[in-house]
Amino acid sequence: MRVWTLGSGSRGNAILVECDGTRVLVDAGYSPRALKRRLATIGVAPESIDALIVTHEHIDHSGGVVACQRRWRWPVFGTHGTLSGIRKLPQERARVVVRGEALTVGDMRIDLIPVSHDANEPTAVLATHLTSGFRVGLAHDLGTANAALERAFERLDLLLVESNHDEGMLRSGPYPPFLQDRVAGARGHLSNRQCAALIGALASPALHHLALLHLSEVNNTPRIAEQSATRVLRARGLSCPVRASAQDAVAGPFGLPRPARQLSFAL
Repeated sequence: MRVWTLGSGSRGNAILVECDGTRVLVDAGYSPRALKRRLATIGVAPESIDALIVTHEHIDHSGGVVACQRRWRWPVFGTHGTLSGIRKLPQERARVVVRGEALTVGDMRIDLIPVSHDANEPTAVLATHLTSGFRVGLAHDLGTANAALERAFERLDLLLVESNHDEGMLRSGPYPPFLQDRVAGARGHLSNRQCAALIGALASPALHHLALLHLSEVNNTPRIAEQSATRVLRARGLSCPVRASAQDAVAGPFGLPRPARQLSFAL
């Protein structure tokens, strides 16, 4: 199972998850032309994508959904609140995922986990390879981590999680007070400190890779975010590659293939 971030930040987000020939795109915050160009850098044709999952309706996650769906005829999945917030999305291609229900695409199970963010029914994504059991947790845009998310993201093999801002940089930076409060609020964005706390709660020896998402270009740096995440892993005696994903560059693949789990019989 492999994952690429095609771009992550306030100007656009898209993540590709692949296993056994199944390809699922999580969010499409770019135009079809930009998305096709980014996919080409990893040798993936847009026509080969089996489904598009939209985590929430904010423009940096959904801005390319309608145009991409029109061009490549992807089925689009999300909560009712998310899909109803995307104007001009053809309803015959929009498929609502009800809370508590899982979606199966090829050899991949997709669970949408409710999160705290200032959108209508926003979600994180848990993708599980049905053959091997490899588990990928993806959460970008959450003001705080809730118990449901922590339960769903136990024993992950790969975690992609928001590390949006450094709290000191945010408070001393150029954002006006109302915007600072929104970003730092319980329905805003996760700080490096909050991200580190969540990593500490979730990290286990099973974790192969850690990717940091949605870094602010004004109130954070990749170095600061990576150091924050690495410190908490080391404090728990764990070590895995940590990478901050960029707004304007493709990163990955993250994740390691592992053999399918097999039953053994004593003879």
